[in-house]
Parts: sequence; structure tokens; C-alpha cells
Amino acid sequence: MTFEEARAAFPVLGHQAYLNAGSMGPLARATHDAMAAQSERELAEGRSGPGFIEEMQNLRQAARERLAELLRVPAEHLSLTSSTTDGCNIVLSGLDLGPEDEIVTTDEEHFGLLGPLHVSGARVVVARTRDRPADESFDAILGCVTPRTRLLALSHISWLTGKLPPIRELKDETALPVLVDGAQSVGAIEVDARPFDFYTVSAQKWLCGPDGTGGLCVLDPERLRVAMPSYFAQAAYEVDGSFTAKPGAARFDPGWLPPASLAGLLAAIDAAPAWRFERAAEIAERCRKRLSERYAVVTEPGQGTLVTFSPGKEDLDALVARMYDDGVVVRRLPGTGWLRVSCGYWTSDEDLERLLAALEAE
Repeated sequence: MTFEEARAAFPVLGHQAYLNAGSMGPLARATHDAMAAQSERELAEGRSGPGFIEEMQNLRQAARERLAELLRVPAEHLSLTSSTTDGCNIVLSGLDLGPEDEIVTTDEEHFGLLGPLHVSGARVVVARTRDRPADESFDAILGCVTPRTRLLALSHISWLTGKLPPIRELKDETALPVLVDGAQSVGAIEVDARPFDFYTVSAQKWLCGPDGTGGLCVLDPERLRVAMPSYFAQAAYEVDGSFTAKPGAARFDPGWLPPASLAGLLAAIDAAPAWRFERAAEIAERCRKRLSERYAVVTEPGQGTLVTFSPGKEDLDALVARMYDDGVVVRRLPGTGWLRVSCGYWTSDEDLERLLAALEAE
């Protein structure tokens, strides 16, 4: 697949410099068509009967396998969820933490992780890393670890700065369980989830999948309690509600995912080119360099595919709205004075030129 063919798969790129996959990735024609075809079958044939149930189960298993392949883990370690927040809640509710326990996180985390941490029952300890260089994150996070620490909860890529925290090094140094928020990593960079106890996936972002699709990798499913059971979690149950959990991480599946969404997710994963990670890294670095010629760029070299910078203007909402009208889609980061640019494998040099022109327009 050529770069031109990859871009042509996304109709929105024909009229927008779409630079916000960190929120929602662009939708490919093949993804839309797969969802539409599944919905048409349900419209014509109904949503019941042995054939429908079998197809739904096959779609669930295929999605589980494809997501597991992306994370380099066995399919039996992958739970199907609707978001990274789902995954965080599943993990933290199942760990049975109490007020004597501590969780170490950072001041760069998204509420999708922070909210579940806050209601986990444990004391949340926040390492200050946002205003520090990436190479100082290790000491800042490690300095918050105490004998009471039961979990490290960290993003693979910071949604605010694009920073890549040293999650593998921290795991090796502390031997603590690690919950990784993979919302900004899976689909953007190459990921190997095998070293980590828990790794979340948000498929509507960099995987360009349908809304409400995602996954959770659990290294040892037998050691995490099923605290949020759904019908899909059990292999058998009794009239009092006691149940036999399904084998593997399927026991954590939180519920129904529409077959059309599963079909779209499979199409989205299959459509991504083999060269996507190298291309995304290259265009992100070009974006960072171009922006740094005119603006204060927060993101350091060699980080993820998000580039955060300060445009030096007060009304960022108005700026983002005007840029959208000019066909350039970026993200305002609330409470920071920063804008965030998401660079995917589909991003072109022309997109970057449109970005710079839109920022300078009055």
C-alpha cells in the first residue's frame, strides 16, 4: 500500500487536515462499509437466531485475536471493552485495594485513569512529571514509591505532552504491578504489552475503529477478581448468582459490543499499512520541528505521535474553532494554554502546511 492509497482510504482527508486522532481517529471507507453491511444484514434478517448468535460470537473472537496480536499477547489474555476507562475500572475494582494501600501515578494522566484511581479505595500518590524533561520522569516516579505502594498506574504516552514515560524501566526496578493506559499508544507506536500486568486499549483513537470499542490485556487473569460481572463473564451460573467464570480474560468482558462495531473494528485493524509506525514517527518529528520554529513546543524529540505547543494566544477556543472552519482539526488541552496536534501515518506535509497557515491567519 502506498502513502497515497492509505490517505485515500479516509474520505475526511480530502477536505480537512485531520490532526486529532488523539481524541477520535479518522474513519476509513472500509470501516464504514463493514459496519453498514453488518447493520444491513441485521435490518433484513433480524438480530436473533442461531446464525446471528454464531456470527456475533465469531466477530467477538476475531476482534479479541486481532487486538491481542497488536499487543503481542495470547488472545486468552485479552478482554473486549468499550474504552480504556472500562479497562481501568475493571482492574481497579478487582484489586480490592484499601486505604492503607498506595497507587503511584503522575500529573499527566487522563481522567479515564484518574477517575477509577480516585474511587479505588487506595491512596493516590501523584508524581510531578508534567514540567520535567522525559529523562527525569523515572526518578520523579520512583521517588514516590514506598513499601505501601501496590500499583503503578501510568500512560504509555502522555495525552498532554506526548511524553513516553519509562514504564518498562519502572516495572523492572520496582517489580510492582503496572496498569498502563494505552489510549495514545496502541495504533500509534509499536506496542508489546507482555511485560505489564494490565494494558488498556482505546480503539476509536489511533486504530481508527468505531466508537465504543477497546480492550484490556490481563497478564494473569486468575489473579484478578471479577468485580464487575456481565453475562459474557460467566461459563455457567446458579439461581443465587454464583457463577463459574469463563477461562482467561474473557471473564472480564463488560458486556455487549454491537456486531457492526466489531465488524468495523476488524476492518480498521486490517486496513492499516505495515509501515504505519515509522511513518507516524517521522511526520510527528517534522511537525515538532516546524512548530518549534515559531512557537514554544512542549513535546521533546523522540516521544510519541502527539505534538503539544503553546500558540501564545489567550482565546484558544476561538482559535480552535477558526482553525476548524479553515479545515484544520486540532485539540485544545483544557487548563494548560496548549494545543495538541496528532500525527498519524496518514498525515501529509501538506497537512502541516495547512496547520501553520491556519495558526497564522487572522
